[in-house]
Amino acid sequence: MLDKVQDAPSGVDVVKAVGTVTKDDYETVIEALIDAARREGRRIRLLWEAGPDCRSLTPAAGWEDLKVGIGAMRLFEGCAVVSDIEWIRKPTQLASFLMPCPVRVFGGQDREEALRWLVSLPEGPGVRHKLLPDSEVLVVEVGQPLRAQDFDALAQTADSWLEAHDELAGVVVHARAFPGWENITGMLRHVRFVRDHHRKVRRIALAADGKLAGLVPHLANHFVQAEVRQFGYEELDDAVIWASSASTR
Repeated sequence: MLDKVQDAPSGVDVVKAVGTVTKDDYETVIEALIDAARREGRRIRLLWEAGPDCRSLTPAAGWEDLKVGIGAMRLFEGCAVVSDIEWIRKPTQLASFLMPCPVRVFGGQDREEALRWLVSLPEGPGVRHKLLPDSEVLVVEVGQPLRAQDFDALAQTADSWLEAHDELAGVVVHARAFPGWENITGMLRHVRFVRDHHRKVRRIALAADGKLAGLVPHLANHFVQAEVRQFGYEELDDAVIWASSASTR
């Protein structure tokens, strides 16, 4: 069964799975929660908790979970799954990349941390960036998986510059190692940012370490018109100088 827990922080819905979860449980608890959010015009921050007494999910419940998720995923602002059960944790971690909202898996002892994370949503941009007017270079500092909000912020900065200039000399991405994307929405927003701006950027420098970093310039050369080059993480200054030299050509 599914129980809606009442002692939850404001703005967070908590659901606890006990025993065997059935299709009726989803209709009674989850669909009612979604209907209430639609009526109230709010988005959902959901904590889904499954302790050791959660034994199974019936096939009909699994189908209902998928159906409800597809139909209402745009309503979700974030989802935290709290469980030590591997058959819950692993599929959730794999599916989280396909969700349009942040999804995180926490251990059973980390329930309070999961609640704090949900209360803190929505998260702002996860990367720092600055535009260097003298060198006409946009420097992007990356420290965690990329999100859609990051590319919205980057686009706003780049577009403000391009309103008064024909192009950017370069973009420099600075990261210890390429962290990937939080979910598919972040990846698609990344593709959109490249599509909308790659004709107006002359050079792209990646100042990063790690095996994947070495592959990025070779892949990027197939998708952008800009000249692309990799530097080490400690070579940020060299990367900026190289990128900015495009402005003098």
